[in-house]
Amino acid sequence: MTHKAYKFRIYPTEEQEILLAKTFGCVRFVYNKMLAEKKEAYERLKDNKALLKQQKFPTPAKYKEEFEWLKEVDSLALANAQLNLQEGYRNFFGGRAKYPRFKNRKSRQSYTTNMVNGNIKLVDGYLKLPKLKPMKMKQHREIPSHHTIKSCTISKTTTGKYYVSILTGCEQKTKPKELKSVVGLDFSMSGLFVDSEKGEIANYPRYYRQALEKLAKAQQILSRRKKGSNRWEKQRLKVAKLHEKVANQRNDFLHKQSHALTQQYDAIVIEDFDMKGMSKSLNFGKSVMDAAWGRFTKFLKYKLENQGKKLIKIDKWFPSSKTCSRCRLVKKALSLSERTFQCACGFVLDRDWNAAINIKMEGLRTLEE
Repeated sequence: MTHKAYKFRIYPTEEQEILLAKTFGCVRFVYNKMLAEKKEAYERLKDNKALLKQQKFPTPAKYKEEFEWLKEVDSLALANAQLNLQEGYRNFFGGRAKYPRFKNRKSRQSYTTNMVNGNIKLVDGYLKLPKLKPMKMKQHREIPSHHTIKSCTISKTTTGKYYVSILTGCEQKTKPKELKSVVGLDFSMSGLFVDSEKGEIANYPRYYRQALEKLAKAQQILSRRKKGSNRWEKQRLKVAKLHEKVANQRNDFLHKQSHALTQQYDAIVIEDFDMKGMSKSLNFGKSVMDAAWGRFTKFLKYKLENQGKKLIKIDKWFPSSKTCSRCRLVKKALSLSERTFQCACGFVLDRDWNAAINIKMEGLRTLEE
């Protein structure tokens, strides 16, 4: 079984918005209640982790007797809050995440409901969900008929827009493709990446940098408003819309670049970077985060896997920039200001292009092992 999600914008009525707001709040309330009880047990039994892991989670039904207003919202949404908390604890005990934290009103507003006995329906541009009347939906593409709906996640952005992410599943076996065409990509803070074939730069427009002046002015105005007032809320919405526009522009660019690459090549080789660590150690936080390399590699990964292709990650400590792609000699030192690679063997090439070639060669070597 393979899974694929489809995201669409929805347009709830005022009455539906009220019920959605109640559902967001109830899900947050139940999550925090269960977390509080688990946290109390954790403090009491943290020296005995074996016993702590055996402690069962309270169910949402337990709280419905005391808080009857929980019955107004979708019970599956409350059940998923419990599952999310359980997953958080599994990740914590597995060393993959920090201890779960409480949610507040500023947290992402969303909830998930599951398909049970046809309670979720898509009919003529409308979406039917449990406890809600059909909502208008902008379905910009069709969901294949052989895909079955598993669940829906409804979310609200900081700008007041509503979206639904529909998770589907289908029985589909992707046959691995023969890796005939391979490309290496070297991360570039200014242009996103440089490829190994022609040394071409992606020329990422750096949308956040372009919007910095507008954002600074808008945030200065917001800081002068009285928090909670109507004028403050209007200005907060302007700032949120600017951030949303930058995020949408970035995602659009990354999707188009990753699509073009996955259509052209059977395997893509990249370095397994720790982008957060890089942004802190090199003091290039804005430039590194604006490029969104981590998100770009996620896009590459799932798009390649859907076609039976491969994303190959090589060790981040591999000296791709210091190695000569012709004679394989490794330089002892190479400063960031040196943008042209010059080797003792007489080989001269752009630093990033040389690194991209080395990344590709290292990826091919790991495939042969």
